[in-house]
Amino acid sequence: MECPAMGNAESGVSPDYMARLSSDEQAQIQYRFEYLCQSRNTRAEKSLGFKAFQEECLKCHLTGSMCRRIFRTMQSKNPTGKANPPSPEITEEQFTMFIVHVLRGTEEEKGLLVTSMIFPNRETVRGEEVQEFLEDLICGVIYVLLKNNTIRGWRMGNTRNCKLESVYLAEQLLSQLRSASGSTLEEEEERLNYYYPQDSIMDWLCRTPLVSVLLRITVTVGLSVLKNSTEQQQDVRSLFPTCKMGNWADCRSLLDFPSIIFLNFHLPAEMQHRWCLLFSTQVYGMSFIQLCTHLVDKGPTLLVLRDTNGFIFGGFASPNWEVKPHFQGDNKCFLFTIFPKFGIYTSTGRNEQYMYLNDGIQEDPKGLGMGGDLGCFGLWIDQDFRNGHSKAKKLCTTYNSPRLSAREDFTIDSMEVWQVGKIPEQLQVKKECPGPRPEAQEVKVQMED
Repeated sequence: MECPAMGNAESGVSPDYMARLSSDEQAQIQYRFEYLCQSRNTRAEKSLGFKAFQEECLKCHLTGSMCRRIFRTMQSKNPTGKANPPSPEITEEQFTMFIVHVLRGTEEEKGLLVTSMIFPNRETVRGEEVQEFLEDLICGVIYVLLKNNTIRGWRMGNTRNCKLESVYLAEQLLSQLRSASGSTLEEEEERLNYYYPQDSIMDWLCRTPLVSVLLRITVTVGLSVLKNSTEQQQDVRSLFPTCKMGNWADCRSLLDFPSIIFLNFHLPAEMQHRWCLLFSTQVYGMSFIQLCTHLVDKGPTLLVLRDTNGFIFGGFASPNWEVKPHFQGDNKCFLFTIFPKFGIYTSTGRNEQYMYLNDGIQEDPKGLGMGGDLGCFGLWIDQDFRNGHSKAKKLCTTYNSPRLSAREDFTIDSMEVWQVGKIPEQLQVKKECPGPRPEAQEVKVQMED
């Protein structure tokens, strides 16, 4: 429940923290805390126990695990600076300080806060504990946004694999953590068993902004405070684009919510607000001609493939695709994997061989490619549309990407193409994307068993 503008709010919180909030934000936070207390008939005490806190937050669809993490972290906040034992209830000052640190905290404050949410009262946290925290955070964000009808135009028809994909995304985020010496731990078992100091957590949060965005959304929507702010709406848009295409309701996308979060967050900001499904083999079959028809002159696009071994991968093309027998594109392009692991592979700057699409010149390779060189691409789809290849690192100097597919030479199982952002005006023929079923309303996001 949001409050109306209430002017300046008086509080016992240190002015140093309150100075980071506008008067309207202060009023909204105060109103929300008083509402929580009032709903449990404890307004006179101006403090809140865990049971009452959880009951109210569950109404906003905050998950139980995140309720516990948030409440115990609020308990650890000490506005007075005195060495008092923690109280079983939280005060308005603790509630406000927690929100300030989440939304406007310094690097040190955010590092201490996240460390406390992972495991309280410890100066180091184990990699396995960080992994569990990330899984809670990712699943919590998806759940709270779904239940609050914040995800626009998407719906999850089958959520059985969402938890699994959340694990994979958590693993990718954990892989960005560095040891106390600043080195990256390559082996998964080593990452899970390593104890990371607070300095490592602070550095990680700076280099991995997706974690902070997930936390901000969890707090603003899950606690129903400041959730209509411009910053919060920008955070949501960076994770979930609006799905404007309404003619593909029966299609089963290769993507699910964790992979949409991962890919959209890595797109340029001006392309994050809108996705539109242009092509799917479920509708158009395994046709290179149909692919080109629905790909060329459509602006920036995401290509998503699944090979017959179940690996899911693809590429982002920042500029418009054109059919011509030489490379095109710019350094915003990248390759990616989303199953069995998440990964983004951006331009190395070593060459400009970002994109290639040829359907006519006989002496040159005919098909679609990204990165690498003629006949040796980071991602290649042959004109026959059945076969492709993915060359690794030394052979794909454009993106320094590993092999994306299960095997270097792969067979395509299915493919889809998403237009992202706004179609450039010079290319825009219709305001809405085309589609074969005008009666449908939304795109289902489903993962197959």
